[in-house]
Amino acid sequence: MEGISQVNTGQTPAEYHEPAPQKPALLLHSCCGPCSTAVVERLSVRFRITIYFCNSNIDNEEEYNNRLRAQRLFVETWNASDHEGDPVFLSVAPYRPEAFLESVKGHEEDKEGGARCRICIQDRMEKTAAFAAMHGFEYFTSTLSVSPHKDFGLIREIGQALALRYRVSFLAEDFKKQNGFARSCELAGIYGLYRQNYCGCRFSKLPNSD
Repeated sequence: MEGISQVNTGQTPAEYHEPAPQKPALLLHSCCGPCSTAVVERLSVRFRITIYFCNSNIDNEEEYNNRLRAQRLFVETWNASDHEGDPVFLSVAPYRPEAFLESVKGHEEDKEGGARCRICIQDRMEKTAAFAAMHGFEYFTSTLSVSPHKDFGLIREIGQALALRYRVSFLAEDFKKQNGFARSCELAGIYGLYRQNYCGCRFSKLPNSD
């Protein structure tokens, strides 16, 4: 080029590397700390995860706080530990148990897994999808499928319908597969997390909920 002298230094130019592609952002609805453990372990190598603790179905404030503390403890311990995946973040939805009770009115005596549970799952997953759309997440999903008591087919059906409505991709994975539930129990013990003995709502503790 005219007016510019070129000097051969004898050095090979530094090799250019394309920046590594950024992992997609995933909003992970979590029902409790223990259920999130194995799911985060599985997904954090593929996604940038924010846990969304959205559980107004939980029976009372004391139980809610016990589960939220366990969730916070897991996130803090995971982020401070040596692992392959990325750090995770936590966002907590408002706790509005009165709204949950109003939504399931008339279904108080349903068996576990019936219409009341569908309403509950639909509500929490819809709040997750809406939050994901509002805050620019590329994917959303839920830890609910890690439980052997939850129907993955129902969770997938709800998630895929919400994905179309909110234009956010739903990650349809059955987390109980590949010993996901057993691994979540193992990790809950390792992290010293509180583990509840019922699903969450007061009706799941009744005799006819089995």
